[in-house]
Amino acid sequence: MALSLQDAYGRSISYLRISLTDRCNFRCVYCMSESMQFLPRRDLLSFEEIVTVVKTLIPAGLRKVRLTGGEPLQRRDIGDLVQALAALPGLQELAMTTNGSHLARWAEPLHRAGLNSINISLDSLQAERFHHLTRSGRLADVLAGIAAAAALPWARRRLNALILRDRNDDEIVALAAFAEEQGFDMAYIEEMPLGQIQEHDRALQQVASAEILATLEHAWGKLTPLAWGSGGPARYFQRPGARQRIGLISPHSHNFCADCNRVRLTAEGRLLLCLGQEDALDLRAVLRQQGEAAVLPAVQQALQRKPFGHTFDLEQPVQIRRYMNMTGG
Repeated sequence: MALSLQDAYGRSISYLRISLTDRCNFRCVYCMSESMQFLPRRDLLSFEEIVTVVKTLIPAGLRKVRLTGGEPLQRRDIGDLVQALAALPGLQELAMTTNGSHLARWAEPLHRAGLNSINISLDSLQAERFHHLTRSGRLADVLAGIAAAAALPWARRRLNALILRDRNDDEIVALAAFAEEQGFDMAYIEEMPLGQIQEHDRALQQVASAEILATLEHAWGKLTPLAWGSGGPARYFQRPGARQRIGLISPHSHNFCADCNRVRLTAEGRLLLCLGQEDALDLRAVLRQQGEAAVLPAVQQALQRKPFGHTFDLEQPVQIRRYMNMTGG
């Protein structure tokens, strides 16, 4: 079989999102249950196994890796993994998505180790509201992490916000303005129906990307669509006179499946072929039972089962039982 990562629809897979752990020091209302049972640490892929997977897939077309969680900075010695991945020839971008609460300590060491792109989640600029949305987070910790990251020359840096109706939709403009002040792009994400959430009704609190765009344009005037992309699912816009880019990630209202270039590796080593489907390859078993040489053929074969798209429907009962922290943000 040729050295390529291509699915049955002719899409080239160049982007791997790797969840380093399902653990997180936050309990965000849209991400997980308030009471969680996490994986035993022995079930997680080792750093050596993660590096082996990435090293094996680069010759077949892998170009971008994003480290996620849970909260990726919950893994010990994270700098060692970043350094090992950054040293792999052919990997063009090494990124991370984090809740930012540990970044005041880690931003500079991670950048020095070779991380070149960072996304930080920030759903509110109001301390009490932020605490309620995260159930445990301190806004001051995240703002300190953002300040530390803002001082470094990343190739790309972005703040992410998941907008919920009557919870934080009145902060859409304020969040973008804050991000611009700090030198970050801003992205808004529609909530995805992963895991059974009791805290709120997803259908009632969903805010579509078109509504977010209309709110921004009401405040700032017409935003111009950009042909530029970051290699992920966001559609980007820009307002006249601003350097900042505004991203919209719209799994419901503007399905991006036709251009999907991604697969996800969960913390316990399941290669998820689609965010909204359960079919997966047990890559941990391949590694531990068959060895490194079996990785690429197994992935190539699994990609032929990658579906054309997800089937998210907020009006239907939840079909995907795994929470977002299990999937990788």
